[in-house]
Amino acid sequence: MPEIDAVRLNFSAQNLLMLNVSLGFIMFGVALSLTLDDFARLFRNPKPALVGVGSQFLLLPALTFGLVWLLQPTPSIALGMILVAACPGGNISNFMSMNAQGNTALSVTLTAVATVLAIVFTPLNLSFWGGLYPPAASILTTVDISFWRVFKTVTLILGIPIVLGMFVRHMAEDLAKRLCRGMQVLSIAIFVIIVIFALRANFEYLIGYLGVVFDLVLLHNALALAAGYQLGYWCNLPVPTRQTLALETGIQNSGLGLILIFNFFDGLGGMAVVAGWWGVWHIVSGLGLSFYWRSQKSALFAPQWT
Repeated sequence: MPEIDAVRLNFSAQNLLMLNVSLGFIMFGVALSLTLDDFARLFRNPKPALVGVGSQFLLLPALTFGLVWLLQPTPSIALGMILVAACPGGNISNFMSMNAQGNTALSVTLTAVATVLAIVFTPLNLSFWGGLYPPAASILTTVDISFWRVFKTVTLILGIPIVLGMFVRHMAEDLAKRLCRGMQVLSIAIFVIIVIFALRANFEYLIGYLGVVFDLVLLHNALALAAGYQLGYWCNLPVPTRQTLALETGIQNSGLGLILIFNFFDGLGGMAVVAGWWGVWHIVSGLGLSFYWRSQKSALFAPQWT
């Protein structure tokens, strides 16, 4: 359906500002739980963290490009897939990893490290892989997007709130611990409400075009989850660590993707529908997988009656 490439979702400047602020608030809440020790784990035991970073910022974008090249979706859908793959992992993956009884410490470390690295790697991967696919490259040329423009936006939305949150944690640890959990839940709820409120005028478009990307997003997300787990297997990492790598690779910060879409692409239809549906589906798939893995471990250690 090439017409999806011509659709522009309505998103006012006020709604966009609220969306930017709310995501920054989420990142601030996440940073209240972070310490320098979370980053220090990368140096004490670098292999799992380096595999995780490679899975998110190297393997997933490359596999996404291969999927795009194989399936040849319309340009805006292709660029939406590439953008989602270029985003860092979402912080909800920490809960999923804990629920699956995976390597929770690694999950926290990867969330912190990936969020910081996204300041460089998100614009880099978007420009590089998007530029290699000619239909998507034509969109990048049309909107005149540059690495530095995306870099500045991601720095404002992710980098500054992370630094401020960690500063508060360092200076007032007890206060940060008290605020941390409540702020994360509240900030995510606010973000979801703002997205729903802001997109209500586009509900007809979103529902009308969901069928175009439904199966594609499911396949893309399954590929991401499988890639993270398989890379951990190839690197001889233990099963709980592989499960965490799968979740960190398959749970992407689609909220950041939506903000970039409305900041730089004027709500381009295919991109927005891909990022929006991914944001819903990765919660379903991630939670489902984490509960499945948890049940498998419970069954393994359950008493065996004879």
